[in-house]
Amino acid sequence: MARFGSRSRVGTALSGWMPTDDGNPSIPVDYLVVAGAGGGATGGGGGAGGYRTASGATILKGTAYTITIGLGGAANTVSNVGGSNGSDSSFDTFTSTGGGGGGALSGGAGSGGSGGGVRSNNSSPNTVGSGNTPSTSPSQGNNGGAGGGDGTTFTAGGGGGGAGAAGGAGTTDPNLKTAGAGGAGSTYLGVVYAGGGGGSVDNGNAFGAGGAGGGGRGDGVSSSGVAGTANRGGGGGAGTSLGYAGGSGVVIIDAGIAAASTTGSPSLVGTVYTFTGSGTITY
Repeated sequence: MARFGSRSRVGTALSGWMPTDDGNPSIPVDYLVVAGAGGGATGGGGGAGGYRTASGATILKGTAYTITIGLGGAANTVSNVGGSNGSDSSFDTFTSTGGGGGGALSGGAGSGGSGGGVRSNNSSPNTVGSGNTPSTSPSQGNNGGAGGGDGTTFTAGGGGGGAGAAGGAGTTDPNLKTAGAGGAGSTYLGVVYAGGGGGSVDNGNAFGAGGAGGGGRGDGVSSSGVAGTANRGGGGGAGTSLGYAGGSGVVIIDAGIAAASTTGSPSLVGTVYTFTGSGTITY
């Protein structure tokens, strides 16, 4: 399959892409690629799916380009085990990395597009999930938040990282008992994508809010958390027993003209194609 060219309407070369030098007709295209988000765990919220955009990348007419939509990571199924990472999404060779799963009592969170938040193990802090892993420029995401608690009466998990901000840390203040919020996502064509999942608190009602962009909130004592929003790349909320699944990714493509053909049944508004399932597009 042909690789994208390096010409950009905004004057920024896309590192590592080969130029279209074979004489075939080419067109510039703008697009968003959001990966599947990480699942929440007992304490730590799932990290958002990687969020990457490009403007004016050159593609070839008459070539079918493959779109892959990453699935959200599963929530933990055992209370002391972390959530699963989300899966990658891609538009041909341009890839966004799945979000990191939330961390639980026995281990650190997953790294990925955005990193998962963690729960404190009451004796030493677990490792937060790193965002922008592998590294891209601009960054595809942010780190998860650290776990809190006082080591005796409550634990407060950290929120998963989002495309626009790191996940919030759980408080150590027993008067607050507040879990960390998921990091906020980023806006594309007026819609916010890739928010982190909120952390959970096991003895208090101050759950971690989900990050704007489809992040699910975490559990509180009298409130239930939620999964990340499908096709927004939102991290799954953390639970007090079991967490919640991450949301699947999305790919949005606009070349300013109608495609010659597509598979996978993308939605179409004007010349903007939104893929919520895997498929192909040919101009």
